[in-house]
Amino acid sequence: MTRVIHTGDTHLGYRQYHSPERRADFLAAFEAVIEDAVADDVDAVIHAGDLFHDRQPALQDVHGAIEILRDLRAADIPFLAVVGNHERTRDRQWLDLFETLDLATRLGREPTTIGDTAFYGLDFVPRSKRDALDYDFTAHDADHAALVSHGLFEPFPHADWDTEQLLDRATVEFDALLLGDNHTPDRAEVDGTWATYCGSTERAGASEREARGYNIVAFGADGSDDVSIRRRGLDTRTFVTLDLDLSAGEGPGYVRARIR
Repeated sequence: MTRVIHTGDTHLGYRQYHSPERRADFLAAFEAVIEDAVADDVDAVIHAGDLFHDRQPALQDVHGAIEILRDLRAADIPFLAVVGNHERTRDRQWLDLFETLDLATRLGREPTTIGDTAFYGLDFVPRSKRDALDYDFTAHDADHAALVSHGLFEPFPHADWDTEQLLDRATVEFDALLLGDNHTPDRAEVDGTWATYCGSTERAGASEREARGYNIVAFGADGSDDVSIRRRGLDTRTFVTLDLDLSAGEGPGYVRARIR
């Protein structure tokens, strides 16, 4: 059996509402995930993209991530990741830097085998470049296989990526798709393959009202071919949400008064 934490959309460095406290919250949430990984002695941590919020993260945020990933390395737990749309550039990525520091592995077309499961990666690809994209992955000899990717896949909300086409054209048969980009956790079975979003680890927008968390994914539990996906919550900052019905003349002043 291979048991991993599936996380993503950590958006380190995000100064939400221009607040340094919120910037610290995003780092603390990522740190909590890694602490859980060490405490549970999982086989790996899988990150499905958007570790950082900005394409050129500040040194402070890079340093914070390095300090956290050092704890994971000390526990001999691999950190496997792909690049998300917030990090996407033509140049080298944060993930390449962390790989040279022996803190991470950038997943790609070649399998990275953990236990009895082969993991592959597909970075975020803009819609304009998907027609020319091939799904040629190198064969593996593991019992299970999973693809880690970042994008909005069918049949989930706001989807613009054909999941059935991906599975049909891929040269490897996947047991699961471990996805990032959609901040709402979700799962569905597509042509016999589980596709799941882990959701964001902090509330990156006002619409994200549900508790934050991550997935625990087990391949081949009890010697079977099944994929088990469980949710675990994170203790993040509590928000109070006010829904206001505005009438004519009730603008920003009225909203500020209600908030007070």
